[in-house]
Amino acid sequence: MIISMLRGINVSGQKTIRMPELKALVESLGFTQVTTYLQSGNVVFDCANGEVSTIAGSLEKAIERHFGFTVSVLMRDRDDFRRIIEGNPFLTGRNEDPERLHVTFLSALPSAVAVKDLETSIDTTDEYFLSGKEIYLFCPNGYGRTKLSNTFFEKKLKVAATTRNWKTVNALYAMVNSR
Repeated sequence: MIISMLRGINVSGQKTIRMPELKALVESLGFTQVTTYLQSGNVVFDCANGEVSTIAGSLEKAIERHFGFTVSVLMRDRDDFRRIIEGNPFLTGRNEDPERLHVTFLSALPSAVAVKDLETSIDTTDEYFLSGKEIYLFCPNGYGRTKLSNTFFEKKLKVAATTRNWKTVNALYAMVNSR
């Protein structure tokens, strides 16, 4: 099972994609058991084979052809989500409020140089923890007020990023586990 997350759709009337259309598009690519979650471009589906990066590229091209704009598609599988949920440093030993937790998903591993630059450039009360291609966020004043946005991470790390709140991360994992 694959979990696909589109970056920056249906925000303030920009890059509007209706979920039934997105579901149909994903099915047209030959994927099965396609289900969407919320209106923010979360799609769970099964694929017989293929590398996640190849699948993401195919979906990005199909979206551009069908909807006329480009979006980044970030994908993880069931095992990735299990690892992400089990490894949240803000819940292990700290027990922070899950309403204040988020995960930023990166399209690729950032370079060591970019990571070093990131570590020296942040002045905020929010906290982050980079682990591979994910960044765990703790935003005590809410994600809407953080400086640690997708755009911030994309500029600093030079990779595409999309963020989901902790409730959505858990809901997507529950969706893949229910199959």
